[in-house]
Amino acid sequence: MAQHLPHTTPIALTIAGSDSGGGAGIQADLKTFSALGAYGCSVITALTAQNTQGVQGIFDVTPEFIRAQMDSVFSDISVKAVKVGMLSQASVIHAVVEGLKNQTELLVVDPVMVATSGDKLLQDDAIAALKESLIPMATVITPNLPEATVLLNQPVPQSMEEMEAMIEPLLALGSRSVLLKGGHLCNSEHGGEESVDLFHDGKALHRLTSPRYHTENTHGTGCTLSSAITALLARGFELHAAVDYAKRYIANAIAHADELKIGHGHGPVHHFADLWRH
Repeated sequence: MAQHLPHTTPIALTIAGSDSGGGAGIQADLKTFSALGAYGCSVITALTAQNTQGVQGIFDVTPEFIRAQMDSVFSDISVKAVKVGMLSQASVIHAVVEGLKNQTELLVVDPVMVATSGDKLLQDDAIAALKESLIPMATVITPNLPEATVLLNQPVPQSMEEMEAMIEPLLALGSRSVLLKGGHLCNSEHGGEESVDLFHDGKALHRLTSPRYHTENTHGTGCTLSSAITALLARGFELHAAVDYAKRYIANAIAHADELKIGHGHGPVHHFADLWRH
């Protein structure tokens, strides 16, 4: 009889906050995992009362119960890659760091600090803990420009040259690689028809470009991109290939965002644009 190799299911874990409106956070991560062929598990770090118009409230989960969730998942399920998103308190960051030790070599850290709506999601005293304990564990960090300016305590870049100058200081924080998202860069040279992200794999700098789509429905873009990378890493993609594929996935999700009619504010991107055919 022919022997069959055991089937391994790609499993990704998201450690992040819940978005009751469904467009960002845990909900966006699980949708993205599913769209890209990975089984999704979750550890919820905070509950938000949130919709397309903003964040009305945040209820933090205790560090002890976050650890309980992590221990429960890791004790039973073979997680291949982990994405960490919203961690609002230093004590929560320390709990997550302890829970991640010896669990995975594939870690995507999205340093969520400010929602697309402009609402602040990270307490000031948590920034140092993020930089000192979590970022050095990361395979890749995925800050946008406002987040990078907070991490480096620098002004917001006004040119591609200033954006490129942020890469080495971000790498110096200790992650293996950096994906600096340039969607917020608006100037005559690069703020028009292209969205340029900078990816440094630890050896060389790469520019990742996509068309700039003019839509207000961009809620959850950062969560979606980082979870796309995580899903692809869980499936066995090499890091550069995962980042490149994820960039194309989020560009497509933004391109089709206006096909969804969700709420009265900044709606979500279309996670299932290639799967929902009517």
